[in-house]
Amino acid sequence: MDEVLLEELIVYGTAFLLCAMTIFFYLRRKNKKTIETVKKVAMAKEEGLFEPVSLYPYIDLNACIGSGACITACPEKDILGIENGIATVINTSNCIGHGACFHACPVEAISLRIGTEKRGIDLPHVSEAYETNIKGMYIAGELGGMGLIKNSVEQGYQAMKSIAENIKPSKENVLDVVIIGAGPAGISATLAAKEIGLSAITLEQDSLGGTVYTFPRAKIVMTAPMDLPLYGKAKLYDTSKDELLQLWKKIIAEHDLEIIEHTKVEGILPVGGDSFKIITNTGQEYICNQVLLCIGRRGTPRKLGVPGEDTQKVAYRLLESERISNKKIIVVGGGDSSIESALLLKDENKVILSYRKDKFSRLKPKNREKIEDAIADNSIDVVYNSNLVSINAKSILLKTGSGEIEIENDQVYIFAGGELPTSFLQNVGIEITKRHGHIMKKH
Repeated sequence: MDEVLLEELIVYGTAFLLCAMTIFFYLRRKNKKTIETVKKVAMAKEEGLFEPVSLYPYIDLNACIGSGACITACPEKDILGIENGIATVINTSNCIGHGACFHACPVEAISLRIGTEKRGIDLPHVSEAYETNIKGMYIAGELGGMGLIKNSVEQGYQAMKSIAENIKPSKENVLDVVIIGAGPAGISATLAAKEIGLSAITLEQDSLGGTVYTFPRAKIVMTAPMDLPLYGKAKLYDTSKDELLQLWKKIIAEHDLEIIEHTKVEGILPVGGDSFKIITNTGQEYICNQVLLCIGRRGTPRKLGVPGEDTQKVAYRLLESERISNKKIIVVGGGDSSIESALLLKDENKVILSYRKDKFSRLKPKNREKIEDAIADNSIDVVYNSNLVSINAKSILLKTGSGEIEIENDQVYIFAGGELPTSFLQNVGIEITKRHGHIMKKH
């Protein structure tokens, strides 16, 4: 009997010890993750990357079970982490709205939001069917808050399906729909219109690709496959801007789609109560039953308003960087676009980067690493705490903490962000509201 009791005690004791060891190692691992996450959050706050700038994951702390599925699913690094057994945001500014965390959470503790209590975001009113407060006028893509290419492509397709469901027979010389903007959402909508059988044209104030076209040539713009109307699943991984644009051009040519570039829409007027007149800067006008706006949130570059800014040596985007050599270049700005452009130009040119603050913030980790390397090897000169004062034929004037300095110069690139098309939308009649913590629905 004693032997049986002893064996039982050994079994129970062993089981207890195993449980205790399991709990010990679990708690130690949990504590280690918490310490790592707390350090990363502190660093993100110091570098200005903790507060979101656009779409971001919002975690319901009462619902989160700390499974970590959101962290595993996120294609980006250190957007999310685990702190005290619960998910938390880290480098929220770097979130580009994949939505993978939202789909991966087993208890639906994550929602995608835009705007915070401190920082509101202007958004137009759009229904579940992508229709604005004006009947027959729709919005898809970046303007509505979904800036990621894959999301914009999906919205362009879904918006066109909604338009098709509400379409009425077109009269002679009246188009079913005019699509404004040939970025990801606009191209997808153009393909969808052709697939559905609607009469449509697409107007683009710049070049095919919209905002994507302005990316530096080597910039990665896709990290996951997407479904394109008339094409199917496009399996794109680590794809450059050029590769994506070539795919779009190929599909557009194959299906004879009408996309009119370098045509800016200056007004949209109601006609006869059930149609719209589209007025362009070229003088061409179009009558249509429905309008789909696929324009970006930062379509017009913000200007500095300094003397000489209207000269030919000034640009607000970098195109064909490989063709620029032996130039003295000033890049103005401290965001990712300015850093990426300076890096592309530095090998063949003398590049000076002017930034109004004393250090960079809100940079993607790879860009931060590369610019620090470029500063260390003297391939880029950075003038912190500086502002562009004037632009002259052969030089520029910078205002710094120690006074004004004149620098020989051939070309100026200004990356000061863009201006919301608020006045255009309001003139059209679309209602815009500043949203704080607005939940974005993934269609």
